[in-house]
Amino acid sequence: MPKIIGGSLAEHRERTRAALFAALSELMTERGFDAISLADIAGRAGVGRTAVYNHFPDKESLLLAFIEHETSSYVRSLESSLGEVAEPVEQLRVYVRQQLALAPSYHFAPGPDLREVVSHGAARDLRAHVRQVESLLRNILTRAIEAGAIPAQDLDAVVPLVHACLSGRRGPQEEPGRSAFIAATEEFVLRAVGATVAGPAALRSAEAEVA
Repeated sequence: MPKIIGGSLAEHRERTRAALFAALSELMTERGFDAISLADIAGRAGVGRTAVYNHFPDKESLLLAFIEHETSSYVRSLESSLGEVAEPVEQLRVYVRQQLALAPSYHFAPGPDLREVVSHGAARDLRAHVRQVESLLRNILTRAIEAGAIPAQDLDAVVPLVHACLSGRRGPQEEPGRSAFIAATEEFVLRAVGATVAGPAALRSAEAEVA
């Protein structure tokens, strides 16, 4: 009988799933989803190969469970951050910053796009997780339009465009490059949706007035 991790079977299952998720994330960052096997994941997680099948029937099922876990955690965190800001344009800034702060996970994995290496059903499920996040962006932009902060626009087209701009962007990880990268991306997205943004010249003028 395999050794139980933790004080109960439920805790054992939770810790095993967490170890498998962590191993999958690491290996996807290193090699890409198509280049790893369940045996690779089990080995990295320190879990017996046969024990993996007690949790997931195949690699694709593990991937979908991992993304569901990551998406749910991210959406909760993002909703909490957005709840601290009332003005929709400022909420959009928060949204951009948190999208750029996402850990590599599956966004920057080497190899083909995940949708190209999973089944049609899995690709559909991946898209559903993206829509959970996109719905928050759509709500922010809708509120901004209603408040007159940005012009009316086709959100069916704009929301995917903003996401395409933010997904897969891995800027500098060290300061001051990191802050400059985030600020430039924020300004680009705000200008793209028609929000009024103080450019460098305006900022210098304001600073001069204060001085």
